[in-house]
Amino acid sequence: MIAVIQRVSSAKVWIGAREHTSMGKGLLVYIGVEKNDTEGDVEFLAGKIPHLRIFSGEGKERMEHSVVDEGLPILVVSEFTLLGNVQKGRRPDFTSAEEPAKANRLFHSFCRRVQELFAIPVFQGVFGAHMQVESVNDGPVTLLLNSRER
Repeated sequence: MIAVIQRVSSAKVWIGAREHTSMGKGLLVYIGVEKNDTEGDVEFLAGKIPHLRIFSGEGKERMEHSVVDEGLPILVVSEFTLLGNVQKGRRPDFTSAEEPAKANRLFHSFCRRVQELFAIPVFQGVFGAHMQVESVNDGPVTLLLNSRER
């Protein structure tokens, strides 16, 4: 599984003209599910992402607190395009992306697991939906995490 993690001041997901979900300060996490990903990949990301120390302490610029420390929310959005390979040609190749049914199951498993492990709000986009994601990246701070590179 691949995750793009952004520290945000705010984030919203729109589906059509309707606001689906929104939050203030926290993490916006895009998740891409790769072929052959398993619950082990879910466990790795679910245990790692909420503990990333990328928030500043009181009056300090250093990154020393996590969303768990601060009780901040996470907004999770499925994003199969993270698996797009553009090394050859000009059109992305998505052959490494997991088939939708399994990807949907692992995406929701990730969201559930974070909620089970930590007492923080977890908001979700809609798997497979065409969404508009609006965010204010704070810093900016953007990290990449691949469960296969443990």
